[in-house]
Amino acid sequence: MKLVSIRATQSAVTATLRAIALAVFGTSLVACTPKTADAPPAIRSVRVAAARVAPLDEQLRAVGLLGPKDEMRLAFKVSGVLDSIRVEEGQAVKGGDVLAVLKQTEIDSSVDQAHEATVKAQRDLVRGRALLKDDVATEEQVQDLTTSFKVASAAERSAHFNAAYTRIVAAGDGVVLRKLVEQHELVQAGQTVLVLGGDARGWVVRFGLADRDVVRVRLGDTAQVTFDAWPGVQFSGRVSNKASAADPATGTFTVEVQVASESARFVQGLVAKVTLNPQGAIAGQLVPVQALLEANDKEAGVFVLDPPQLHNSAPHQDAAQHTVHRITVQIGRLHNGEVEVLGGLAADALVVVDGAAFLNNGDIVRVAADSAPVAGDVPVAGDGAPVKANVPANGDNAPAMSP
Repeated sequence: MKLVSIRATQSAVTATLRAIALAVFGTSLVACTPKTADAPPAIRSVRVAAARVAPLDEQLRAVGLLGPKDEMRLAFKVSGVLDSIRVEEGQAVKGGDVLAVLKQTEIDSSVDQAHEATVKAQRDLVRGRALLKDDVATEEQVQDLTTSFKVASAAERSAHFNAAYTRIVAAGDGVVLRKLVEQHELVQAGQTVLVLGGDARGWVVRFGLADRDVVRVRLGDTAQVTFDAWPGVQFSGRVSNKASAADPATGTFTVEVQVASESARFVQGLVAKVTLNPQGAIAGQLVPVQALLEANDKEAGVFVLDPPQLHNSAPHQDAAQHTVHRITVQIGRLHNGEVEVLGGLAADALVVVDGAAFLNNGDIVRVAADSAPVAGDVPVAGDGAPVKANVPANGDNAPAMSP
């Protein structure tokens, strides 16, 4: 029993000595390990640009179709069978030329019926008046006969009027733009047979503009028009008409630009590229497009710089640094690589244009040397260290030394 007790005591003492040795060894390792300061957060270098106020690009650009100013859709007043059509598409016509005629058989019959009805009504009226003098007819009967005669006369005049519109006659000089029916076809009253373009008032380009653009256009604004048919040739134009209501199908407003042909042979349907020059200049706040983050057609996010702060708490960090934060701005039109800011951005703001995609709200950044000047910055050298002033060591311009 004593031997067992002695061995147990020896084991306990050995375990205790081992624990003490490990503790001392661990303390030695901790004491020998050099202390390291917490690593400072990474500071990214970014490029910035100042928001600026400048005149916006007032030019509006659109694509439209060329056509004559006077475009007439010609049709018959009554229905009937087409007897003859005397022109083809593209053919030039003179005022007074007969272009198309309906078969006259049915029309002539209608005129004859109306005439005979008028003759009979007149004959009945004469007989009734004679009978009234002999006290055989009453005054009421004569009045009814008078009314019948007037109705028949009006019907005859209507028949003659309709007969006059069974022929399509050119109202003036022009060119046939479209021919929509052929000989012997049955046409309905009012159905378009020919589309005639009159060249008396020249040619126009018609195109649609959105509501925010059409309000900037005025009658008389100048324009430049180009066509693929005449490469390198620019035609002058002027706004001659502007719709006062939107097209229900497209939601745009139709604008017409009168184009000077300048000896060119215009044809209907040419595709034209129009550049409008609205009157009056409008200034707006602009920032580079590269500054925008997650933009849509109305708003976008940008990173802006807070006022500069000197972070002297970390070693070797004497240059001016900035905190950035993200804001949402309202955007408008594009302008030569810049976008119009409608609201949400201070007038003197500096926005990040390079490196914004890697930033988080509240990050500290260093502005690259080739960025816009930042008020309060300390000039820095290429390695990031502040540039020291070049002060002479001695001489007349040396600063006075304190004793």
